[in-house]
Amino acid sequence: MAAFAAAIAGALTASAGAGSVSAEPSVVLGAASGIVFDNNSGCSLTAIGHDNAGRLVGLTAGHCAPTGARVGAEQALNAGVIGTVAFSDDGDYLDFAVLQLDASKVVPVRTVGQTTVAGIGGPPGPGTTVCSDGRTSGRSCGVVWGELEGTSINQYCSQPGDSGGPVVVGDRLVGMNQGRLTGLGPLDFDVPCTGGANPIHSPAYFQPIGVILEVLNRAGGVGAGFQPI
Repeated sequence: MAAFAAAIAGALTASAGAGSVSAEPSVVLGAASGIVFDNNSGCSLTAIGHDNAGRLVGLTAGHCAPTGARVGAEQALNAGVIGTVAFSDDGDYLDFAVLQLDASKVVPVRTVGQTTVAGIGGPPGPGTTVCSDGRTSGRSCGVVWGELEGTSINQYCSQPGDSGGPVVVGDRLVGMNQGRLTGLGPLDFDVPCTGGANPIHSPAYFQPIGVILEVLNRAGGVGAGFQPI
């Protein structure tokens, strides 16, 4: 992340003397893209799209960065700052954050790797196979076991850095990956996953995306009326 901090500083210095010159969009971002923040954390993008005011926005997990943090693209650090965290609940509520992105730098896409987000889907029930995609683990799939305290428990792979990644059924976004369970009450079952091909690990969990979007719509402001591209 030190490289990102240096890139951020360079970008701010360059933009201060750039006058009215603007560059063509150069950073390709979509669901599952790696994003980094100036608090030295790295996470995954849930989805990218527009809100009801036409702003280019993205979603990710709230524990990744606080409100006001600057955002960079992990695969294009030389682009410098590409947006800011317009709102983060810091992981204390539904664990989500809204990013206001710079449309002069970012090219939004529906497909990154094996994952396409072309719309919003309803919450998947027990027995449904869902897939997630993140900057660390890549794409993996697993069955939904059920619900625990509002989140859906399932068996895809989630490692540090995957937080915020999309959870999909087909090309429908149904959730936001937020981590994995390491225990329940007195029971300890902390078995890290080693990659998407290995199903033997602690369950992961995600927040249904409809719950997050409902809160955004009620609150108004950046992200309200979000629709993926």
